[in-house]
Amino acid sequence: MAKRAQNRGPYILAAGAAAQLLTGIPAAWGVFQQPVMQGYGFSRGQAMLAFAVLVAAYGVGCAMGGLLQDAHGPRFAGLWGTALLAGGFFAASLVPVANAVLFLLVYSLPAGLGSAFLAPAVLACAQKWYKDKKGWATGVAGVAMGLSGAFFTLFVKGVGGAWGIRVCFAALGAVMLVICGAGALILQDPPAPATSGNSQPGLDWPRMVRTTQYKLCVAAVALSAPVVLLFSPEIFKIATERGLPEAAAPCSIVLGSAASAAGRLLLPACSDKLGRKPVLYAVYLGLAAGSVWFAFAAEWWVLAAYAVLTFFYSGGAAVQPAFNTDLFGLPHAGVNYGFIALGMSGGSLVSYIGSQALPLAARHWLAGACAVAGLVCVRLVKPCQIS
Repeated sequence: MAKRAQNRGPYILAAGAAAQLLTGIPAAWGVFQQPVMQGYGFSRGQAMLAFAVLVAAYGVGCAMGGLLQDAHGPRFAGLWGTALLAGGFFAASLVPVANAVLFLLVYSLPAGLGSAFLAPAVLACAQKWYKDKKGWATGVAGVAMGLSGAFFTLFVKGVGGAWGIRVCFAALGAVMLVICGAGALILQDPPAPATSGNSQPGLDWPRMVRTTQYKLCVAAVALSAPVVLLFSPEIFKIATERGLPEAAAPCSIVLGSAASAAGRLLLPACSDKLGRKPVLYAVYLGLAAGSVWFAFAAEWWVLAAYAVLTFFYSGGAAVQPAFNTDLFGLPHAGVNYGFIALGMSGGSLVSYIGSQALPLAARHWLAGACAVAGLVCVRLVKPCQIS
C-alpha cells in the first residue's frame, strides 16, 4: 500500500500540469486584449483594467486558496478553483456590450480567484510529494502554465477568429471545466509519516507575515511583476510598432510562452543544485538586463528580448514557492505561498497605473528600476528561525 502511495507522485505532477495549462491567463492577455475591445466595445483603458483586476484577484486568491487547501486539502481547493475559473469564462460570454463593470465582476474577479485557488493547491501538493526536489517538482507542475500563452494564442486565434470572442470564452469555460476539474480530482496530499515524534518545523501564516523575510519576499514578488505586466497586454501593438510584420505579432506570445515554460522548468531545478538565492539573483539581473534590451529592440529582436523577460519572470515565479518553503517550512507551504503571492496584487496595481500614466519609454525605465529593487530585496533575505 505504501508503495502504491509513493507511486502516486507522477500522477500528481501530471494532474497539476494539466490544470496549470489553463491558468496562465495573465501571460496570454495580449491575445485577448484586442478581441475583448472589439467584441465588448471597451476602450484600451477598460480592457487593461480587466487584466489588472484579474491579476490582482489572482494575488488575493492565492492567499484565500492557500487557506482553503490548508484546511480542506488540495482537491477541495482545486475543485472550487475550477468552478470559479470556468464560471468566469461562461459568464463573460453573456456580458452585454459596453458593460465594463459587469465584465470585471463576473469575469475578472472569479477567473483570477479560480486560477489562484488552483495554484497553491498544485504547487504545495507537488512539493509535499517530492520533499527532496521541491524546486524540480514546482517546475514540472508549473511548466504547463508557461505553455498557457501558446495554447491561448492558438485557441483564441482559431475559435475566436472563426466565431467571435464570446463563443471563444464559452468554449474555454467548457475545456477548463473538464481538464481542470479532472486534474483537481487527482490532487491528494501524501500519507502522513508513520514515525512518531515531533512534526516538521514550520511557521503558520500569522507568524510568517510578521517576519522581515516575508515582507522582503512579498516586495520582491511585487517588483518582478511590472517588468512583464507593463508590456504584456499590448505586446502585439509594441511589436508591430517596432517593425515586426503584423502577421508575425502573435509569435511574440508563442515564443514568450515557450521561454516561460523553459524558465519554469530549468530555473527551479537549477535552484535545487545551486541554491535558491543565487538563482533568484540571476533572475533579477536577467530581468534588469532584459528590460534594457527590450527598450531598444526592433523588428524580430523584439521577440527575443520579450522571450528573455518571460523566461526570467516565469522562472523566478517558479523558484519563489520553493524558496518560501525553505524559509518558512513545509507544513503550511500552500497557504504561506498564497500570502507571498499577494505581492502580485501590488505589482498588478503598479503595472496598471504605469501603463496608463507613463509613455512607453518611461515604462521601460520603471521596469528596469523594479528589477534592480527586487534584487536588493532578495539579497536582504536572511534564513528564518522556524523551530
